[in-house]
Amino acid sequence: MRAYLARVDAVLVQALIAAALSFAHIHDVAMAAGQDGWKAWAYPVSVDLLLVASWRRLRSGTAKAGAWCWFVIALAASLGANVATAGLLDLGNVPAWLRILVAGWPAVAFLGGTLLAHSAPVNDASEVIEDQEDEPETALEPPSQPAIEPMSERPSVPVPSALVDHARKVAAEHHARTGAPIDLPTLRTRLGVPPAMAEAIAVHL
Repeated sequence: MRAYLARVDAVLVQALIAAALSFAHIHDVAMAAGQDGWKAWAYPVSVDLLLVASWRRLRSGTAKAGAWCWFVIALAASLGANVATAGLLDLGNVPAWLRILVAGWPAVAFLGGTLLAHSAPVNDASEVIEDQEDEPETALEPPSQPAIEPMSERPSVPVPSALVDHARKVAAEHHARTGAPIDLPTLRTRLGVPPAMAEAIAVHL
């Protein structure tokens, strides 16, 4: 247990030293780029927060591509400040491109932090929708209805040919919609005729 605590303490001390040095280097670059006062201290805070947010998203296992992108951007800002203050950059004469990068960093950090903190996680609802889309659609079978039984004897009720044509259209529409032949009660209801007339029309169908 003591050995484990010793290793943890060593890692924490090393992390604190690295964070403090990186914090100071970013502050110095911001100062040299014209961001004085409290603004120079806000720059390293924004870089560290973006690093932490992207690292937490990487550990969560969701949206790893975006998390890696913002992690690399924040890491490049931190390493760039470390290298710049190591004697490779004249802090007394900062180039214009670096001033532009430093001035535009707050907007970049805000965009990255917002996307990392408020991007919608993958939920089970989308998976359920995809599963439902993959399943083949099954048409609901209409309840079976008794077909019109042919009349053994032709009734004596006369039926106009126009009414027979209309009845055939009604029967065809019913069959196309339900998949079953029209029954006598439905035919009588659709046509609005007496039972005897409906039986007479059924003979012609």
